Amino acid sequence: MIEFFKRLLQSKYVGLLEGEVVRLRAENRALTNSLLGSAGFPPVDFPEAPKLQELPRTRRRSWHQIQAWRERGARQEAASAERTEAVGSDRG
Repeated sequence: MIEFFKRLLQSKYVGLLEGEVVRLRAENRALTNSLLGSAGFPPVDFPEAPKLQELPRTRRRSWHQIQAWRERGARQEAASAERTEAVGSDRG
C-alpha cells in the first residue's frame, strides 16, 4: 500500500516537472524572439520540442541471470586478453 502511494506521488511530481519544462521552453522562445526583434533580427523558428515518451518498465533480473551475464563478460575479457598476449608474443 505504501509503495502504491510512493509511485503515485512520484509520477505526479514528474508530470509537474515535465509541465514546468514545457512552460519554461515556451517562455525562453518568446524572450529570445523579443530580444532578437529589439535588435532588428527576424524571429527564430525553433524546432518542435521532442514528444514525451513513456519509459519502458525495467525488467528485474534473477541472481542466476546476473551471474550468467557476469561470467559471459569475464570469458570475453579473458579471450580478448589471450588474443592480445598471443599477438605480443609473436612480435618478440
